[in-house]
Amino acid sequence: MKTVNKNIGVLVALTIIVFWFTSLYFLLNWNFSWYNPLVYLMVFIQMHLYTGLFITAHDAMHGTISGDKKINNLLGYVSVFLYAGFFYNRLLAKHHDHHKHVHTEHDPDYAPHGFWKWYFSFMMNYVSIIQLVIMAIAYNVLKIWVNEANLLMFWVLPSLLSTFQLFYFGTYVPHKGEHDNEFHSSTLSKNHFIAFITCYFFGYHLEHHQKPSVPWWKLHQQKA
Repeated sequence: MKTVNKNIGVLVALTIIVFWFTSLYFLLNWNFSWYNPLVYLMVFIQMHLYTGLFITAHDAMHGTISGDKKINNLLGYVSVFLYAGFFYNRLLAKHHDHHKHVHTEHDPDYAPHGFWKWYFSFMMNYVSIIQLVIMAIAYNVLKIWVNEANLLMFWVLPSLLSTFQLFYFGTYVPHKGEHDNEFHSSTLSKNHFIAFITCYFFGYHLEHHQKPSVPWWKLHQQKA
């Protein structure tokens, strides 16, 4: 039982990666009709799975996937690279700067602007030229075997939508405005279903800053 408990973070991470990959594989090979409403539901399901990849990498950044640093970081590397060709080490440094300097000029996730300016500032802090080149190469290689409509609908669109999901629920809403706590964070009202479907419980953002060592799948337990 102790071994199962010790490895549950790895099992959760692998489950998200396998679900994402399996869903993407079938969607890229789906001879779909634009009139089928299931198509648009699947876009949002795939978006949620993309967000799960990033959240998995985020857990790795806090060392909560595995006590074995090599396994923990490997799953972080894999998750964030599959997400959009990101490099784990670059994101790791910036994310810890966010926790150390939250809501200050040294916080890479913070910008005292409205939604769109903040979003583009946020994205420019993380997107790199090499990442864009990797994604462009991947797109053109996949296009050899995959219908371009499937690529755009189920590979490109869900990943872009996921950036809005992560930014809005995991950064903008929790950190906008002023707060009366040292973490400059607000928190979602207690509703575990809403908290999960919006951003894997990271709407409970104050709780995350209070206890960053708690993995996403246990974060709801911190909600009073």
